[in-house]
Amino acid sequence: MIRPSVFVRSAAALAALPLSLAVSQSIAQTANVTLYGVVDVGIQHTTGVKGGDVTQLASGIMEGSRWGLRGTEDLGNGFKAMFVLENRFEADTGGMSNRPISGAQLPDRLLAGLPPAVQAALGGAVGGSLGVNTGNRLFDRQAFVGLVTPFGAILAGRQYTPAFEISNRYDAFANATAASPGQIVGIPAGIDIRESNSLVYRIEMAGFYGTGYYALGEQAGSSKAGRLVGINGGYQAKRFGVGIGYNERTNSAGQKSLNSLIAGANFDAGVANLFAMYGVIKEPNGSSAPELRAGLIAGGVPSLLVDTGILPRFMQDSRLYHVGARIPLGVGTLTAGYSHLDDRRASNADVSSYGAAFTYPLSKRTDVNVAVTQIDNSANAQALAGGNGFLGGVTAYAGKDATVLQFSLRHKF
Repeated sequence: MIRPSVFVRSAAALAALPLSLAVSQSIAQTANVTLYGVVDVGIQHTTGVKGGDVTQLASGIMEGSRWGLRGTEDLGNGFKAMFVLENRFEADTGGMSNRPISGAQLPDRLLAGLPPAVQAALGGAVGGSLGVNTGNRLFDRQAFVGLVTPFGAILAGRQYTPAFEISNRYDAFANATAASPGQIVGIPAGIDIRESNSLVYRIEMAGFYGTGYYALGEQAGSSKAGRLVGINGGYQAKRFGVGIGYNERTNSAGQKSLNSLIAGANFDAGVANLFAMYGVIKEPNGSSAPELRAGLIAGGVPSLLVDTGILPRFMQDSRLYHVGARIPLGVGTLTAGYSHLDDRRASNADVSSYGAAFTYPLSKRTDVNVAVTQIDNSANAQALAGGNGFLGGVTAYAGKDATVLQFSLRHKF
């Protein structure tokens, strides 16, 4: 029989949600408030970029650079209040946002055959918005408050989505480096990572875990428009685990848009920890279709062309496959993996990536990392990978392959 006290772990663990994404180390703690963070910066060399190879100083190769505050208060009788505020920053510039290596460039398949004026309008409407935290939110990564009870936790604010949590758990690279499977579903995005205005219920019980997620659209006259709902669940033992998660978004017109189903498993074989992940990504109506339609029509593009020639190009129907392994090698760890995106649309923009990363700890809080990734684009694909904290963008032209070499120094506090 399961005792009520084991339904939820400690408030400190819940304050670090999602599991495996937050940082446990701290350098300052006053009362029940902890300051924590990561500074991750390194050199990246990328081939396949329009105009030639690019060598850059990049922030967030292994983990997005961040600082955060989290705290708890014991309310008695098994109840605790808690909060998390987590800021992203770019260690290479000191800013809070970044743009892809390829800038505002869009994949050729989104522009092919359109009049030059329409291509320019589309590039301005979509290409100019590409990037991470382009709105410069102070706490873009996480910002939520919650109540932990003996029967689960209720959280409210900006939080990671259920499907993303599963993808992170069963990605051998844990979203680090250009070799992560999430890097080949970046433009357009295949999985919503986090969402504002979300209400979440979480529970953990004897190895089982689950999340119910509802992000309000906050639009007048419709509770359905602009919302995101999701759920995940799974089981994690010492040597193996399985899990599944689902996100479903509606656009501002209330139409079902991006939905992502992610399932995965891991197994500790002793010599290596093995990972497998499978995803179904669909977008029957564009997530930004109403805004894109209104903007392009207002810009002089005929409505018929928008509805029949442009918006269908942004719809998604693909399958994502990933296998990988983390192999302990003395004091370091080697991670290797292969990912494939099977595009079921007429464009058939399939992408494969494979790579390896080696992490060598200099101390408990500091490590150096070296990674290499090869991206093979089919005739209509242009994936260009980045890192944990930034988008890569698109290659010079459709069918152009890319190679990414990365070196990172990461310090956790």
